[in-house]
Amino acid sequence: MLENVEKFLDSLETSLLNGTFVRLTLGNYKGIDEHLQRIHARPVKTKKGDRLFVLYRYETRDTAKNYPVNEARSLIAKLLDDGFRSGHLFTTEHDLQLDIGKKGKTRLNTAEPTFKTAPTTEHDREKKLQIDPNAFYLRALGITTDEGKIRDKQQDKWRQINKFVEILAGLVHKSELEDRKSLNAVDMGSGKGYLTFAAYDYFANIRGIDVEITGVEARPDLVQTCNDVAEASGFEKLKFVCGTIQSYDPGDVDILIALHACNTATDDAIYKGITHKADLIITVPCCQHEIRPQLKPPEMLRDILKHPVMLERVAETLTDGLRSLILEREGYTTKLFEFVATEHTPKNNMLVAIRLKKAPDIAGFQHEIDQIKAFYGIKHQHLDELLRKNGHG
Repeated sequence: MLENVEKFLDSLETSLLNGTFVRLTLGNYKGIDEHLQRIHARPVKTKKGDRLFVLYRYETRDTAKNYPVNEARSLIAKLLDDGFRSGHLFTTEHDLQLDIGKKGKTRLNTAEPTFKTAPTTEHDREKKLQIDPNAFYLRALGITTDEGKIRDKQQDKWRQINKFVEILAGLVHKSELEDRKSLNAVDMGSGKGYLTFAAYDYFANIRGIDVEITGVEARPDLVQTCNDVAEASGFEKLKFVCGTIQSYDPGDVDILIALHACNTATDDAIYKGITHKADLIITVPCCQHEIRPQLKPPEMLRDILKHPVMLERVAETLTDGLRSLILEREGYTTKLFEFVATEHTPKNNMLVAIRLKKAPDIAGFQHEIDQIKAFYGIKHQHLDELLRKNGHG
């Protein structure tokens, strides 16, 4: 066993024994299981005593298992030997980053601890709200009263804020951003900034990450209001700029967000995320009008789709379905699911994309996209056309 690997395993064993262990992640997998991606481990207390909870993250599923603490060293050693080429150990004393090169060369870096105290190890600990209702920005934006109580008319918005943060945390956990100590995010079409503020609050104050977030909004009055609230809140690296999704250059961005961007504006936002290589793209599309006028019901569906309401639903499904396939063609894994109800629109599906390291099956995805377009007589799709002009697809 290589010296740096031994030191890494020694630190893991010591931290488990003296109670300073927080968590561990393994990544950069080069083993024989083509679907295995990452390993996450943390301590838990069970009826049988202290255990190491290990989550195996695969491309399309997760599996978990508890191991006796005294087996942790041999387990992690085997996982490293089986193909994981990087490890990140978090303790309350220091962080350790292990990298194993192609020719067996190793590097072990030590850094100041990300976590000053060890987290609770109780399995069934009470779920806490991600966002503090007493936060100043919630009062300034009219979500809470001066006493920190949620206003009656803002209960839905409050649920939306916390649901969004919960989803955001889960997506980051599953992406390459999990262990980053600094992040850059852009919220395209930030509006009144409720979710932009909540995202900054989560990363900066709950996760303790050095985060920069920019909200892009076309209405100058909202930009000014949000900047004033950000300054009053002490959110030094949260800013709002006046611009449109089409005109704004997000630069080097880790997370791109576009919630309720109307019609092809969602395509513009996704395009910016893809071409700027965002690790995480989060959208809630709405007002999908582009495909509807183009649809020519296939003969076998003619009598079903003769009803305008049915044709409208098919158009919405095809719009977001094609966006998902195009994202996968460009090297992302995608999920499309229902978001919480909002005051903005009942059409409330969230489309998220996490960038993968491995090259996509471009030809396979393109064949499927072409077949769908031909079947429904679709000639134009804005996102696809933008990418093709940029040499994609």
